[in-house]
Order: sequence, then C-alpha cells, then structure tokens
Amino acid sequence: MNRQVNVGLFCELYWGTSLAEAWSFGPEKPRVLAAPDEKAPLPLYGFTLPEEPFLLAERTERGYRIFVPPSAKLERSTKGDAFHEVPISQLEQHEGRATVELPEGTTLRLTEGQLHLIVQHSVAKERVAQFRLRDFAWLAMVIILFLSAPVGFLIAGPDPARMAENNARALAAAKEKDLERRKAMGLDTPLRPIPEAEQKQKPDAGTQVTVPASLSVH
Repeated sequence: MNRQVNVGLFCELYWGTSLAEAWSFGPEKPRVLAAPDEKAPLPLYGFTLPEEPFLLAERTERGYRIFVPPSAKLERSTKGDAFHEVPISQLEQHEGRATVELPEGTTLRLTEGQLHLIVQHSVAKERVAQFRLRDFAWLAMVIILFLSAPVGFLIAGPDPARMAENNARALAAAKEKDLERRKAMGLDTPLRPIPEAEQKQKPDAGTQVTVPASLSVH
C-alpha cells in the first residue's frame, strides 16, 4: 500500500514571523477548501483568491496537489533547507490553475504581503507512534532506576568505619580551628606559675586599728 495515501496535510499561517493559526487535515479529507470565512475548513485571510471557497489542495496518488493563488509568491524547501522561489517553468496547469506537487519531505510557502502560508505533509500519526515506542522505553527505565535507588541504599547501608573516620576528621578540624582562634587572641601562652616561696608567704592583713565602743559620725 502506498504510504503517501495515509499522510495528511498540515498548514500554518504566519503574520511576519509570528504564528497566527495552524490546521491539520487527515488523509480522509480529499480536498482542502480555503476562504476568508471562519466557517471555512481553512479560514484564509489576506490572500487574493479568485473564488470563494478556493480549492487549495486535493489528494493525488502521489500525495497532494497544491493550487497556487494568482497573487501569491511560491517558495519551496526540501528536507529542512532554506526556501527558494519555485520557477514558473516548474508549475503545472490543472483545469486552468497553476499547481505544484507536494512530495514527501518538501515544504511549500505561499506569501502575499506579510502573510505566509506554510504547507507540508502531516506526520502527527508517525510522531505519536515514535513517542509510544521510544519514549515509553525511557519512561520505564526512569521508573526502574527511581524504585531501585532506595533498595540499593537499604542493602548497602552506611559504613560504620567510614562514619567514625568522618567524625574524627570533623573533630580534628574543629580543634584546629579553636587553636587558631586562641592563638589569634593571645591565649595560647600559658600563665606564669606562682613560685613555691610566694605560696608560703602569709597574706598581708594590714595595720590593726582599735575602734572606740561609742563612735558617732556627724
């Protein structure tokens, strides 16, 4: 079965460099109609359309045929390269309208004034499938690692010898800092010891004074 038949159409409308709107049409849509009307499948404002609604795209055996509005500039980008203007010689005529094929890996840009309409194949379904297969595996791996971390900690547990060594290092560092602080304050030099001769001397009690029994102070 042709893979192109199962691919949809993805359109983005830019005002300058700002994304204004985006639309995605599934492979079940054989035609995409555009008009300056909110009720249109593709509400397209700012482009000169010869009729309303305007047939913008229709499915073919190779994918999509894009109808180019008469006043729009057509550019093409292949596999993410820079956009280049499509020569008139590469345009085809279908029912009196200028058309161009949209093969896989190609992006078309229709420009009129400050408006840019980007048209490319829709790969939403492929991206969803890739997410389900690849990202699910990553998610499962993260869950396993998250659950195994506490179990590994309980099995291994802290090493008592290493904890004792760490405590000894912390005490030694604290003692060293205390000695440096005492040295800076001048408290590291011991006080002069009292000689034994001075210790044997009796303390001086001073001169004895006799106080009268009756003493008044005026």
